[in-house]
Amino acid sequence: MSKTKIIMDCDPGHDDATAIMMAGMNPQLDLLGITVVKGNQTIEKTTKNTLEVCQTLGLNVPVYEGMSVPMVIPSPQTEERVHGKSGLDGPKFAPLTKKKEKKHAIQFIIETLMASDGDITLVPTGPLTNIAMAMRLEPRIISKIKEIVMMGGSYEHGNVTPSAEFNIYADAEAAYVVFTSGVHITMMGLDITRKALCFPVIVKRMRQHDNPAARLFGDMMDFFIKAQHDTYGWEGAPLHDPTTIAYLIDPSVITTKKMHTDIEIRSTQSYGRTNCDYFNLTDAPKNTSVAIAIDVDKFWDIVEDSIKLYD
Repeated sequence: MSKTKIIMDCDPGHDDATAIMMAGMNPQLDLLGITVVKGNQTIEKTTKNTLEVCQTLGLNVPVYEGMSVPMVIPSPQTEERVHGKSGLDGPKFAPLTKKKEKKHAIQFIIETLMASDGDITLVPTGPLTNIAMAMRLEPRIISKIKEIVMMGGSYEHGNVTPSAEFNIYADAEAAYVVFTSGVHITMMGLDITRKALCFPVIVKRMRQHDNPAARLFGDMMDFFIKAQHDTYGWEGAPLHDPTTIAYLIDPSVITTKKMHTDIEIRSTQSYGRTNCDYFNLTDAPKNTSVAIAIDVDKFWDIVEDSIKLYD
């Protein structure tokens, strides 16, 4: 069975870091590279976090630094409330020796897709700036993208405004470019990612494996759970981004529904909202498979199986 070729595009972030851990050693996935974007923290911090995660896990995967600002709007605030000043507070990392690649993330995305057979899936778990800019710079890559499996949006409620989820809100114009590109998108929104809550009992379960991935996961989640409790009053921390990798490993973990999705970029109150036509009220093309349910027990089994690969 051939591996699914993927490029991860992220802004680590505790949940992004967990997604990298899940993808890095999985025998079903071929992680070609990781591109980094400004989102949860500045581009300098998200790039450093990505390198530290890869180094800690022993992942020999190239890391490419990307966009430091959104396409149009001024940069929104970073998410220090739940991710800390570094963007990945909690773990104590060894001195960093892994280096980022000299090539820009957008250049890597374009060159890799153009040289491909149209068999690469993009997996963005942060703002969509890198992917949108690559599409604008070289439109020929659009037909080369097999699929986009992303974390972002919501067909119900937002988390930075009543309407908008952070990744879309942080660069809605970029999301507009991607969602109108014609590439089919599988969207893991807050509707299901808020159900993938990491409780202390989950951390205890994962720590039993006592390998680099288990230790990293535990150290990240100890901070992340406390930060979510202090910010929102939740007893568990939602692991938004790893739902993308879990879906790629075993699609049965997520139930999706095809519908049309528009990105709101003109409204003041609803900027960044993903307007999902859940009830198919229009004849607009169904450009999105939107996640509507998650098998939480199966999700945590996939996370644990991923951690076991680092023994």
